[in-house]
Amino acid sequence: MGGGVGCRALLLGALPTTAPGQAMTTLRLILGDQLNPQHSWFSVPDDKTVYVLMEIRQETDYVRHHAQKIIAIFAAMRDFARQLGEAGHRVHYLTIDDQANRQSLPANLDALMALYSATAFEYQAPDEWRLDQQLADYVRQCSIPGRMVDSEHFYTRRDEAAQYFAGRKQWLMEHFYRQMRIRHGVLLAGPGKPLGGQWNFDHDNRKPWPGLPREPADWRSEHDHAALWESICRAEVDSFGEPHAADFRWPLNRDEALQQLASFVTEALPHFGDFQDALTYRASRLFHSLLSFALNTKMLNPREVIAAVLAAHETGRVPLAAAEGFIRQILGWREYVRGVYWAHMPGYETQNEFDHQLPLPPWFWTGDTKMRCLAHAIGQSLEQAYAHHIQRLMVIGNFALLAGLHPAAVHRWYLGVYVDAFEWVELPNTLGMSQYADGGRLATKPYVSSAAYIDRMSDYCKGCHYDKRARVGERACPFNALYWDFFARHAGRLAVNPRLGMVYRQLAGWDGQTRAAVQARASALRADLSAL
Repeated sequence: MGGGVGCRALLLGALPTTAPGQAMTTLRLILGDQLNPQHSWFSVPDDKTVYVLMEIRQETDYVRHHAQKIIAIFAAMRDFARQLGEAGHRVHYLTIDDQANRQSLPANLDALMALYSATAFEYQAPDEWRLDQQLADYVRQCSIPGRMVDSEHFYTRRDEAAQYFAGRKQWLMEHFYRQMRIRHGVLLAGPGKPLGGQWNFDHDNRKPWPGLPREPADWRSEHDHAALWESICRAEVDSFGEPHAADFRWPLNRDEALQQLASFVTEALPHFGDFQDALTYRASRLFHSLLSFALNTKMLNPREVIAAVLAAHETGRVPLAAAEGFIRQILGWREYVRGVYWAHMPGYETQNEFDHQLPLPPWFWTGDTKMRCLAHAIGQSLEQAYAHHIQRLMVIGNFALLAGLHPAAVHRWYLGVYVDAFEWVELPNTLGMSQYADGGRLATKPYVSSAAYIDRMSDYCKGCHYDKRARVGERACPFNALYWDFFARHAGRLAVNPRLGMVYRQLAGWDGQTRAAVQARASALRADLSAL
């Protein structure tokens, strides 16, 4: 969601305002995911510079968003504007419900250029392709000089991963991750040598959660967002999900984000490695960090997050496997998927390797399904605007791929429902990792499973309406028939994948009757997904 300006100064509570009319005015645009007070822009207040932020329907409406996502971003934007004003910067802020708001980035910028008689325009590099193109087009057509500056956030440039993998048949995150570790001197025992004798401790991080240690208490936001929600409703912004969470967990600013980071490192990180793949209906996040919102809005810098994790490991508070597993997500995966995004946009969002066409079942918007794992993961997503990465990948995404849901529809749902979802990171994770819609550019195999994996890693199957062991019959777990039918239907594309040899050897051993029964069960399921 964006930032920007209006065509007149506003009076809105504690939000700063500034007067037009000073000569030689530079307008600097701040988008809603660029809330970094440490950016060099803000080192010295300058009365010839006006910082502009805007809440606009262009950004709330390009997909249907969760209410808490809209609230969290707008609340953080408003607090950022307040901080800038208190630091002596000139700020112009436009709220979603103001009558002066033209609800689009170019229209509001046009009005502001005239209002301030602007002589220059600057903006930080957007992380989403559509905004990058929109602002580049705007600058080309602008009558005053305009330029883009770096956001000063990521370890890598947009094109760096593409350059690293140039000429290689397949991109592998592990290679990129090792190179990043070496370049930045992270968890090394010597030049080019990983601490602990191996680069990746993923095999140590696959334990189901037995109930102990207990899920730590979350850092909580103490702010009341009722007035903000009223302004969003007045603007008639369409949304879904629960707006008034009892445990709103998304920070407003950098100080709160640092508190959240400290809480995670102390309370959760020591156990993150063991249980990062675990699933349970008894907890929502287990030992995951919840830092992705603060990172993706740039309240936190990834370097300081990694520094905090390294310090905890070096002082003996966090095991190596936990530290490495978390750092791999930040230094490896996060930078890698950003590189994938910029290398393949535009057009990546239309990829559909398996030509899957089914719409989302209605229970994606309610959580009302008899499948206990999906009811919990989707229900939690609708309630909290959050699910951890195994819920997203191996429950919701797993089902979507096996059932044959249209990957673009799945992408739009993920982008809208999760508070930390911005297209640069969500799109490769959804279309590439989760739905394999890019044909293997990102992942080396489809990440799917039958009920056996979900049962092994969770307590979801106990008490479920469906039988986790059965493949056919009305009470058979839908994951089972859908899993085997998926591989049978797509054997032409997948049977040559060396990582799937065991699957196809098992299928080859089935008799015709078994194959037909599983296929019939899967076809019946896909014909009426709403009934599950």
